Formats: sequence, structure tokens, C-alpha cells
Amino acid sequence: MPCYRCGARQSDPVRGASPWKRGVRDDRQVLVCPECQRVHDWTSDLDRCAGCGSTALSCRLGEVECRDCGSVRDQRAAGSAADAATAGLSDEVGAAIARVLRGPRVRE
Repeated sequence: MPCYRCGARQSDPVRGASPWKRGVRDDRQVLVCPECQRVHDWTSDLDRCAGCGSTALSCRLGEVECRDCGSVRDQRAAGSAADAATAGLSDEVGAAIARVLRGPRVRE
């Protein structure tokens, strides 16, 4: 997953904690590279917990959970272009997997 601000890709991690940060933006899990953390006020772009105002959110299985206060809510269903692109990619991946699992066809 690339940095949501600049598109940089995360390289193989070194031992220890990752310098990349994660958050939730428009109900989607995002990563923020170290450079964007340093240059931009990146937390202002993130979703906040309705209960405590924290940006320490994580997405999982249709839910968004606050890592600070523990509140959980359902992800909102958004009809954005990103959702359409994700759905298209999902369909392409599904078709590719189906082709691989079918294996080579034997001609008679």
C-alpha cells in the first residue's frame, strides 16, 4: 500500500518499529510515509473518532475501531470513484485467480 499523500511505496522494513504511520481517511486504511509526516500536517486529513477525537483509528472487516478509547463503528458505504476502482480491481483479481485455479486446458 503506498503513502496516501505522495504515492511512495514502503520498502522492506528494517528491524524495529516502522517509521510509516497508519490511519483512516474516508473510512479507508491509509499509510503515511516518513517524509510526508515530516513535511505535512498529515493528521488533519485523517478521520477522527466521534467519541474521543483521536486519529488512532484502524479498519477491519467493515468496522472502524479507535485504538485510544476502543469505540467501534461500521464503515460508511461511500460511492466514490475509489470504491469503483477498487471493485474493478477486485473483479480483475478474481478472474485471474479463477484462470490460475482452472489450470491449463487439455485439448481433445
